[in-house]
Amino acid sequence: MTPIPHAGPFSAWERALAMRYLRARRKQGGVTLIAIIAVAGIALTVFGLVSIMSIMNGFRSDLLGHMLGFNGHIYVQGPAINGPGRDALISRIRAVPGVTQAVPKVEAQTVAMAHGPVGFAIVRGLRPEDVRATRLVSQNLKSGSMKGFGEGDYGGDMILIGSKLADNLGVTAGDDITLVSPSGQVTAFGSAPRSKAYTIAATFSVGVSEYDQAFIYMPLAQAQQFFGRQGAIDEVEIKTEDPDTIDHLLPAIEQAAGPGTIVSDWRGRNKSYFNALQVERTAMRLILMIVVAIAALNIISGLVMLVKNKGRDIAILRTMGAGRPAILRIFLMVGATLGLVGTALGVAAALLFCTFIEPIQQALNRLTGVNTFNSDVYLLSRIPAKIDWPEVTVIVIFSVVMSLLWALFPALHASRLDPVEALRYE
Repeated sequence: MTPIPHAGPFSAWERALAMRYLRARRKQGGVTLIAIIAVAGIALTVFGLVSIMSIMNGFRSDLLGHMLGFNGHIYVQGPAINGPGRDALISRIRAVPGVTQAVPKVEAQTVAMAHGPVGFAIVRGLRPEDVRATRLVSQNLKSGSMKGFGEGDYGGDMILIGSKLADNLGVTAGDDITLVSPSGQVTAFGSAPRSKAYTIAATFSVGVSEYDQAFIYMPLAQAQQFFGRQGAIDEVEIKTEDPDTIDHLLPAIEQAAGPGTIVSDWRGRNKSYFNALQVERTAMRLILMIVVAIAALNIISGLVMLVKNKGRDIAILRTMGAGRPAILRIFLMVGATLGLVGTALGVAAALLFCTFIEPIQQALNRLTGVNTFNSDVYLLSRIPAKIDWPEVTVIVIFSVVMSLLWALFPALHASRLDPVEALRYE
């Protein structure tokens, strides 16, 4: 009996023996079926974890991108914005490095009516050039065009309307609708509602149902007249180069705005909403990682059976000079290989799923005849998916570590096996 040559950890003979045990058939003492189940369990859970986290990342990214493309990043309010130095104040804000847009804005609620249907809407008054600069709106017109928008007395009577709001009212580009303002002309008996007919220049669809079914764009001067603002504005809306890094801009904008102003940002206005998304994302990641850990437990079953079936082989290896650490490493490599193969298959399947998620969604819609991602419920018009590679790396490391951890227990048992006891009844 040739003794086993001395070699370093994870030497060629250890790797070869580990691979031989993985390929062994059932009649040779292998545990192919249990190994397949272990690999499949890890692959499915890793697939689910990567896919779900990618969808949640995409949902947050798309929603945040649409929200910040439609709305401002920083807001300036207060009595100073309606003083005689308003134009100079806006010019100073525009001059702050990192600011791409600073526009005066009027925003108020109204009632929209057209041939019977009635809907509530939010009218946003901006200068025509500022509306055109809002690319999420001006470059996503569903019908009509911006030709004539902003032309005429007080900016004219042409408006832009969200596509879902237009569908609810049964109108399209070129039709007329009547807007009713709860605060209009001031009389001796108080403020009287004011109504006026407007022509729809175009309908827009930004991909977020909350905006498409609620917002109307109107020239600033027309909005000031319609809502009785008398030349006043509600706030100065500011957009920046990077809304995620606005902390360093806030002091400079506060200084440029001067006294008598209040500066806020998008994070404060949407704090509860995005905090809820973050909590949900963290909870989902934790739950799915626990599922991955549970799926990796199948490795214990497979290795326990493998150790039992290979007891004689282990005893012979020990008598030939293989030390306990070598036996431990062999069975650890078996468990690690199962974990690596399952993890690789799961990640590959998740990447394919996320890459072709839109065709898959469309195929499911055709197959079931049901809209599987209703924009009225999920805000966005499609299922988004954004692969975060650092997060995928963490998932891969976690899955492999859990596979090694569960493989450690039967590997330790194999390394402590007494050759005499193992060969007694052979």
